[in-house]
Amino acid sequence: MNEPVLPLWELIQTSHIVAKGFRDLFARHGLTPTQFGVLACLEDGDDFTKAQLARAVLVTPQSMDPLITSLLTRGLVDRNGPAGRGRAAGIHITKAGRALMGQVRPEVAHFNASEHIGVADADIPQLVTNLRAIRHFLDKTSLDRDPHG
Repeated sequence: MNEPVLPLWELIQTSHIVAKGFRDLFARHGLTPTQFGVLACLEDGDDFTKAQLARAVLVTPQSMDPLITSLLTRGLVDRNGPAGRGRAAGIHITKAGRALMGQVRPEVAHFNASEHIGVADADIPQLVTNLRAIRHFLDKTSLDRDPHG
């Protein structure tokens, strides 16, 4: 009997293994994957508001307060001006945040290397293109439609 090909199920099964690896990697540096995502966004030099960061790292705006507070407390990010209801204060990475990212980024690159994921170097760009296409399509169309029809 032929089993159906279920690419999204394969993706979720793979994501569990990948997420554990990243959680372990980031934990060695006192980070969560989402904290790393925030620092990676800010590393380019642009200031972001909490709402922009939430969209960029795919979390709800409500979950950003404790996340930003944890990074502020560690001195990894700073805020331009006071935060408050109705005020958008830009958040930027600090020198300490950049130094930490300088330690973490090489490990992230190593974790993503072809010899660690079982995919040939030449095939990685297409894999990334396909994964991005799936993510963007599903984000745009949402999976809350009826799975039976």
